[in-house]
Amino acid sequence: MNQLVAPDLTVLRTAQAWLAAGDAVWLATVIDTYGSAPRPVGAMAAVNQRGEVVGSVSGGCIEDDITDWLRRDALACKLGTTLVYGVNADERARLRLPCNGHLMLWLEPADAMQLAQLLGHIDAGHCARRTLQLTDGTAVVSAADPGERCRLIGQTFVQVLGPTHRLVLIGASDVSRYLAPMALGLGFAVQVVDPRTEYLSTWPHAGCELLADMPDDLLLREPADVNTAVVALSHDPKLDDLALMEALQQPAFYVGAMGSPRTTQARKARLAQFDLDADALARLRGPVGLDIGARTPPEIAISVAADLVRVMRQGESRSPVAASLPSRLSSSTSSQLVTP
Repeated sequence: MNQLVAPDLTVLRTAQAWLAAGDAVWLATVIDTYGSAPRPVGAMAAVNQRGEVVGSVSGGCIEDDITDWLRRDALACKLGTTLVYGVNADERARLRLPCNGHLMLWLEPADAMQLAQLLGHIDAGHCARRTLQLTDGTAVVSAADPGERCRLIGQTFVQVLGPTHRLVLIGASDVSRYLAPMALGLGFAVQVVDPRTEYLSTWPHAGCELLADMPDDLLLREPADVNTAVVALSHDPKLDDLALMEALQQPAFYVGAMGSPRTTQARKARLAQFDLDADALARLRGPVGLDIGARTPPEIAISVAADLVRVMRQGESRSPVAASLPSRLSSSTSSQLVTP
């Protein structure tokens, strides 16, 4: 599967390029959060010796704090350092963190071999797992298991990098053309399937896998799993319905189809003739997307992207930072560090 330019991939490639150019580079990774943290566990940023930053672990203030600290004492981060932000109200106000938001970060010098190993897995179409020991800064890179997520277990952080979700777009329609780049930016591996080659031939976006197959054939060959979303946007019932019939019998976390409420009811009636039971039909999201009054293709694409995010985030749990902080970490200031 062709790979995408997702945020974590941008950080890895930029860090690799900086190292190749002879720069000193540090990676900052969110390893735990509590409350309204601005970025999720696993989010990354890279900083070079000139203070240039790519990626994000916050809205920008924390990146500035890290850059300032590295300018003052970069040698203090030889193997890796744990930093905690947002542990009191004054600091949250200074850093403009959301109310009660805490972040635990791991800051480390970038390692060229590890970057090459991570990118090797991702470029081969797989998610990569990095198992990091906070006690001594050592890390091991391997292939991630399906459905694996970033998590902190005691003093071990497991980071999963690469496209952990897959989006199958049925039809290379106008809505698909607006939705695909949004999904790429959200970290999806995007497949666009449409046997109408005249539509695929003018597809404008790199980073998507284009397939001139019947959509149901694709889902039989590469079934949807719990990390897959299927969205039917072709305007052709022959393509949409056959794909939906397969997707609704597979464990996709999101199955949707474009169309008015009347069109959706007619589609469900057709699908019911293929012996889909009531539970399967109830999984169909239609009209697809959040109800924001969308009418134009870009508006519909925004509504679908927002709904994908909403459904992905449902049920996610965050463990409190306090439960995993080393006992020697002060709760008074972000300048307190834990260095192996």
